[in-house]
Amino acid sequence: MSIATLLLPDFALILLGFALARLANWGGHFWAGVEKMVYYLMFPALLFYTTSRTTFSFQATGHFIQVAVIATFSGILLGWLAKPLFTVGPRIFESGVQTAFRFNSYIALALASRLAGEQGTALMALLIGFLVPICNMAAIYALAHNGGKLLKEIASNPLVIGTASGVLCSVFQIPLHEALSATLSRLGNASIALGLLAVGAGMRLSALHEAKGIVGYFLAIKLLALPCIALVLGRYFQLPPLQLQIVVIFSALPTASSAYVLAARMGGNGPLVAFIISASTLLSVVTLPFWLALTR
Repeated sequence: MSIATLLLPDFALILLGFALARLANWGGHFWAGVEKMVYYLMFPALLFYTTSRTTFSFQATGHFIQVAVIATFSGILLGWLAKPLFTVGPRIFESGVQTAFRFNSYIALALASRLAGEQGTALMALLIGFLVPICNMAAIYALAHNGGKLLKEIASNPLVIGTASGVLCSVFQIPLHEALSATLSRLGNASIALGLLAVGAGMRLSALHEAKGIVGYFLAIKLLALPCIALVLGRYFQLPPLQLQIVVIFSALPTASSAYVLAARMGGNGPLVAFIISASTLLSVVTLPFWLALTR
């Protein structure tokens, strides 16, 4: 499968979501409802279903997870370097730093599924399960510095719950009833398309009037530095071809759409974060094929 064939359908759905949100008179509440349904119900079902059906060998995936964790922590450290490097207004750094290391799970699983079916989805789900708590803790810490709130956010995260539950079912070999398995499969399949439409609907392309330097810095970390680190480490550890592709794709993903929700909910600079999310999604149309080509 060519890289264009692999990526085009998913970016076409993002573009369709962008067009529908602006041309169809469905209102913001409709798209907010779609986002909530996917995030709290359908996406956790997909993560649980794929991980529960996969037999994990932590010996075989140890270096794979290690590469992703190192790349993510590199993004966190590089993001925090922006604080002494840039002089910006109130809450710009605190709100924007999360965009240097958080990732869009919808695009992640869509690409993994098209690349290698359930095997690719399960590998990507494993990374999501490990790194959603780390990324959320780092993002919330920057905005809140509140340990109690931090732990509550992580413990209640539906993506963490879905992945952890699925891994436990796999490890303890807990069988799923056929009807439950079919229901979860249908929810999971629908979540990818709806999630990508929601990504497009949430894009904000209004001009940026402040902090251009720090915005460019965060985008360079997320789309260039992290996948470069993952590629170098993956080749050093001699990861199998599919694991190398998945970990590089994971590291090259655009910023999570939920970063805007977190910034707005915790008193941050929501419009700035919305712009960075949109810019990273658009730029990833160019950067993702580049990094994927280097893994082949």
